Amino acid sequence: IFNLKSSTGEKTMQIPQLLCLAVLSTLGVSAQTIHPGKCPEPPVQQNFDVPRYMGRWHEIQKLPAFFQKGKCAQATYTLGDGVVKVVNDELLSDGTISSIEGTAKPTDPSEPAKLEVTFFPGAPAGNYWVLKTDYDNYTLVYGCSNLGGVYANYAWILSRSRTLPEETVAELRATLTSSGIIIDKLTDSEQTGCESMPK
Repeated sequence: IFNLKSSTGEKTMQIPQLLCLAVLSTLGVSAQTIHPGKCPEPPVQQNFDVPRYMGRWHEIQKLPAFFQKGKCAQATYTLGDGVVKVVNDELLSDGTISSIEGTAKPTDPSEPAKLEVTFFPGAPAGNYWVLKTDYDNYTLVYGCSNLGGVYANYAWILSRSRTLPEETVAELRATLTSSGIIIDKLTDSEQTGCESMPK
């Protein structure tokens, strides 16, 4: 990712950025999703309807994330008392199902498509921005954290089913690109052999 050059006219990577990258690497954060600069701020879904968004979503494509290890990834959302309960499941290579529960809520009631998700008490919340959805078939989700001169970002294309038409995927990828989000590491998620996943 980082192109460290010192020749005249080339912008060099600053020491704090290098130190930050070293720390992130130690923590296991995938360098494939770390970039110099600040987080892009893409537009989000207008008039986001939280209740319509609830239910089961399956992962179709994603930017690499260190916390995802398996296949058949899916997320289930339920709404109660203004807070969204989040349950993420994936199938590990040994055949066991890994699950994690958290909560999500909008950071600003005037922009309900911008949520923060927390999985552990006291842990920093992560951004969960819904950039585009039709509620019935697909959704495009983006998250990003500024980390002192660099940023780590995540993106997911999700579907109500375990497949999504190629033209829809292409459209959602184009939405990311038009917002200045680098998608060269956006990869397909495996959604086969998922019979044992929660229904």
